[in-house]
Amino acid sequence: MRLPEQVMRLGIVVGGIAAIVLLLRFVLLPDTLFSAKPHQAATVVREMEKPLHHAGVAACRECHAEQFDLKYGGKHRNIGCENCHGPAAAHAAKPEAETSMPPLPREREKCLACHAYDSSRPNGFPQVDPQEHRPRKKCVSCHDPHDPVPDEAPEDCAACHGRIEQTKALSTHALLPCASCHAVDERHLTEPRLALPSKPDSREVCGRCHAAGSTDPDASKAVVDLESHGGTYVCWECHYAHLPEGRK
Repeated sequence: MRLPEQVMRLGIVVGGIAAIVLLLRFVLLPDTLFSAKPHQAATVVREMEKPLHHAGVAACRECHAEQFDLKYGGKHRNIGCENCHGPAAAHAAKPEAETSMPPLPREREKCLACHAYDSSRPNGFPQVDPQEHRPRKKCVSCHDPHDPVPDEAPEDCAACHGRIEQTKALSTHALLPCASCHAVDERHLTEPRLALPSKPDSREVCGRCHAAGSTDPDASKAVVDLESHGGTYVCWECHYAHLPEGRK
């Protein structure tokens, strides 16, 4: 049975269009229009042709093993040498050349870039108030950058818990010492993550000031009946102790 002439013409048109598409796809048009691989390969070549500026920690360790071991055992273990000293590829290639010597940062601002108080940083991260903490004194005069633990652990909680201290300073608990509610192990001063301060585990801790019959004049406006107020919940589960005027 012979196909109708119209169907044959339609087949010829469709076949011609398919041939043109295939010709464009595989012969006339470049692969870069259809695949990311040529772009990726060109990017690798382009980046490989750029000169190297950083030597890497392994290169620093070859000549500065003592400083590396000190840093690796300290709080700055995860910070690369070139984060503070700058790119050192030229120095690693020609360590005897004076022009390739990496800088030795001594300015106060270098350390404050990470350790100046910032409320967005997590609690427990070492932070200082630059206006209050040894103003106009270089950080390296007291701290070894490779092992920045101070000779004496800070006694003021605000040294690490600045965000809490700023909140607490605006509350009715502003003058309340932290240790009146928290039991702090001495190890917390040197290894804060391994010895966390305790939280009150009973309602009676807050009741010392806020229970009915308390004679504390500063808490007289916030006296509650511990027998009926809050059920069995510990007070801080509903009230934020650093700003008790509000609720959680």
